[in-house]
Amino acid sequence: MKAADLVDSFYPSGDQNLITDVPGVLAGHYTCHERDHHTGITVILPQKEDVFPSVFESKYTAACHVQNGFGKSMGLMQMDELGTLETPIVLTNTLNVGKIADALVGHMIALEKRRGVTVSSINPVVGECNDSLCNVIQDRILGEKELEAAFASASDSFALGSEGAGAGTVCFGLKGGIGSASRVVSLKKKTYTFGLLVQANFGRTRCLRVHGRNVGAEIARKIEETKDDKGSIMMILATDCPLSARQLKRVLRRVPNGLARLGGYTGNGSGEVVIGFTTADRWKPVDKMQSFSAYPDQILDPVFEAVSEMCEEAVLSALLAAEPVTGIHGTVYHSLSEFLK
Repeated sequence: MKAADLVDSFYPSGDQNLITDVPGVLAGHYTCHERDHHTGITVILPQKEDVFPSVFESKYTAACHVQNGFGKSMGLMQMDELGTLETPIVLTNTLNVGKIADALVGHMIALEKRRGVTVSSINPVVGECNDSLCNVIQDRILGEKELEAAFASASDSFALGSEGAGAGTVCFGLKGGIGSASRVVSLKKKTYTFGLLVQANFGRTRCLRVHGRNVGAEIARKIEETKDDKGSIMMILATDCPLSARQLKRVLRRVPNGLARLGGYTGNGSGEVVIGFTTADRWKPVDKMQSFSAYPDQILDPVFEAVSEMCEEAVLSALLAAEPVTGIHGTVYHSLSEFLK
């Protein structure tokens, strides 16, 4: 069964139904599955790192939206202020944010040094979910070596489910993970691709709805039910559609609509964070007037609709692809696929 079979979609998906359907965008993982550690790193790159100019030298228009701020992400304040992205986006676990941010800064300094560019300030963007149900998170086992492995694996095709930053996540009391989906939208007779990647770690079991049916209530009677929603979800949106940072933020605000369709209610301890960028226009490293293209706001409704259904599907893709994992306290976190056969 595919996630696309469980979502009422009006808009077609891209070729792979992944965030990497957006031309140039890559994603990769480092995954650790050991007795005490189910955790990892996921990287999202706007472009290949050997392409000139780099993301640091010619920044991408970007935005973020924090629906519930129970989180420890890094880099969002400057992104919100300037409307730009100047590093790849990295996802990891809560207590590894500092180490991974430091490793990302080192990675970018080394990359730019090879290009002859001196980095005196940089805004590393790192998101997180707490995977402590399946990972002895206090050990903080992720660092520079693991981040470099994730970068080395980056491509236009990547695994879903219990991979990378989703290795230890739990969603609706089931095994969560990395999910993704894409949609192709036409505006003024031109087509654009929108892609989403999620690190799904939220939701209360009895609330889960699939294709309008409250399957969570049935599942809750069969497993050790998640009693509340205190896990979080990171949602990363990429597109090649020309949008201003303000418009991109408007689009990002609509992404969590897909969570509501699934039965998510944004619990007190659940952080819902959306980060997005467009590859359509870039900020050139010059002190001259620059011009950007953007569609009028009144024609963006198809985009708002598409990202809502895309979010629903991306979470379901994580739940269906994830393999069962035994948590650190002996609890087995099952895959949704076990209950939908």
